[in-house]
Amino acid sequence: MARTTKKLSALEISRLKLPGFYHTGDGLYLRISKAGATSWIYRYMLSGHQHDMGVGPYPSFSLAEARAKLVELRKLKHNGIDPIDARAGERLRSKLHDAKAITFQNAATRYIEAHTPSWRNKKHAAQWTRTLELYAFPHFGGLPVQQIDTPLVLRAIQPIWVSKTQTASRVRQRIEAILDWAKVSGYRDGENPARWRGHLDHALPAQGKVRRVENFSALPYLQIGSFVADLRKRDEVSSRALEFLILTACRTGEALGCRWSEIDLSKATWTVPGTRIKAGRDHVVPLSKPALAILSGLNGHTSGDIVFESEMTGRALSNNALLALLKRMGSTDITVHGFRSTFSEWAHENTGHSSEAIEMSLAHVKGDKVAAAYHRGDLFMKRKVLIDEWARHCAVAQPSGTVVEFDVALKEMP
Repeated sequence: MARTTKKLSALEISRLKLPGFYHTGDGLYLRISKAGATSWIYRYMLSGHQHDMGVGPYPSFSLAEARAKLVELRKLKHNGIDPIDARAGERLRSKLHDAKAITFQNAATRYIEAHTPSWRNKKHAAQWTRTLELYAFPHFGGLPVQQIDTPLVLRAIQPIWVSKTQTASRVRQRIEAILDWAKVSGYRDGENPARWRGHLDHALPAQGKVRRVENFSALPYLQIGSFVADLRKRDEVSSRALEFLILTACRTGEALGCRWSEIDLSKATWTVPGTRIKAGRDHVVPLSKPALAILSGLNGHTSGDIVFESEMTGRALSNNALLALLKRMGSTDITVHGFRSTFSEWAHENTGHSSEAIEMSLAHVKGDKVAAAYHRGDLFMKRKVLIDEWARHCAVAQPSGTVVEFDVALKEMP
């Protein structure tokens, strides 16, 4: 092949036809193959060895463009960096970046799969998926998580922030959790655009100011005695379950999921396993005499380990069973969960018990003091005194003040 070291102009290069290696200056060459293909080559010496590096095809890259690229390559060589190695490293980083790219929808799926085993309610995963499908995926489900920014997050939640405030808040929290997972997993960098404090709180009104958060309707604590008296007149499992729930101040799922294997009649305790309690840890509930009387009346009348067993299905009572009971009693203006609020209000306003003992009786772990109390112990004896006082309060029908008598089994309890 013909070879020349003469520097060539753009016009001269355009006239070249013969195969060869043509020098244009500063180590930049035009190579014409036997097949007629033309390309730019940067030839340089490094560590005593000659290197040829492709710069780009001609005429896709003009002489001026090739020389502009040559400037950057010569800077690398001047700094002791092999331009070929630098380009290989850049290509590798690009491939790794592409390999790490993951869409928001894919990240959400992996997050839900990773956390589903820790969620006690099987419906929780379906709820996550459903809300994201409705409000997040249409806006950025197919985008890489690295590209999710604040305007995109706002596009998803802002339209429903006023009309569906609670749902919008949950969607925001779920987006934030997924993006945090993506960052920890190495799929994105930077701040989380879905974070609330110091970020979205400047763009959206606080949830409490948009719509008043409605608590569960609760029975006034002065009326609890009359309500319990009515319950004790009813000969049905749901009545016993609801009374047990009231006396223990527990949640609906905890009461209806109660098992005989969790009850220790000799110690008057009920140990709710952490897998069935919101705090995520075993919770030992002291049982008052009325609560023990309920268990005593049911003991031996169930077919298995379930305490509050449906006579129709042989399974644990459903939430609807307690709601139906309230309806039959004409108490449609209150909720089952509201009895916990009744207990809390009574305890805070009418007793001298500490907030820690009250909150721990409700199996709450909120605030530094309550968390510290859990670390010291479960305050069982203090909670025992509190729950006994609550049982005595529930035995008094207001306003007459008459004490509701318990059955013989109760009176025989130690």
